Amino acid sequence: MTTPNLLDAVKVVKENERIATQNYGEAAKKVDNPLGKTLFEELSKFEAYHYEQLTALERSLAASGDFINYQGREFPQPPVFEVKAAKEPNAKSLMAIISQAIGLEKEAEKAYADLANSTTDQRGHDMFSQLSEEEHNHFRLLTDVYWTLSNFGEWKYVRP
Repeated sequence: MTTPNLLDAVKVVKENERIATQNYGEAAKKVDNPLGKTLFEELSKFEAYHYEQLTALERSLAASGDFINYQGREFPQPPVFEVKAAKEPNAKSLMAIISQAIGLEKEAEKAYADLANSTTDQRGHDMFSQLSEEEHNHFRLLTDVYWTLSNFGEWKYVRP
């Protein structure tokens, strides 16, 4: 990441979270399958939480130069269906959405890992490390979804 200082870097990743929130919200509207819709809605909420936390961090850094105490968030359990999930009729178009999301999650994971490695403040290091781990979990979840849609044409995921 080539930003001049920490506050600028936080603004960049915060904007990425805003875009991710919006993109997942739009993806949820395009999916008919309840499991897929729930997945994208939950990812949108998760990224909105990141955005809120980064906004608080940005304010704190600007006001006092202090990091906040970041409380990580657990991804909710996927809904349980009594019957086998229905085949996804729009699997090919959804593959493109999921593929793009996988790439963005991988970039976010690296951006937070880079921030963690360049931050000497322990709270900052812990926060960015946790954010990187959460983005990695989203990457894994989406990779699993991509694989099941690709190979079986149906939605399936396990909470990271």
